[in-house]
Amino acid sequence: MSAREAALVALVSRIGASVSARVPAPQVLRNETTPQRVPAGGTIVIRDGATIEETPILSPLSYAIEHAAEVEVIAPGSTAAARSALLDALLSDIAAGIAANRTLGGAVEWAEPASPDFDDVPAEGAASMRAASFPVRLFFTVAASPLS
Repeated sequence: MSAREAALVALVSRIGASVSARVPAPQVLRNETTPQRVPAGGTIVIRDGATIEETPILSPLSYAIEHAAEVEVIAPGSTAAARSALLDALLSDIAAGIAANRTLGGAVEWAEPASPDFDDVPAEGAASMRAASFPVRLFFTVAASPLS
């Protein structure tokens, strides 16, 4: 498994663990399309994102990688206040989970979530949902090639 894949798997696992105590627990997905039906606990979609920067380090050759994974959090609710409260609680849980283990179990040197962008998502035949999306920057070093 490449260092990039290990970092992404660790991020998905960390986010899942950080919200698992919620009742009902949100659905946590990786690289899936946003579902039409969102469960009462919400949905979190982590997308692989893109490498922002790769810096070669010489002797021995290695690369310092900065990769940004995209996280989308969708919160349903019968009222605007309920949707906003659930979204805020999910974002707080994710932030606390990453802050508690910035290395994601040793998969990265540092993980840093950025500020979210907010949006209202319309739903056919139901109340709209509240969503937030934000990047999580993952910093790690690989040997020999950025592909490893």
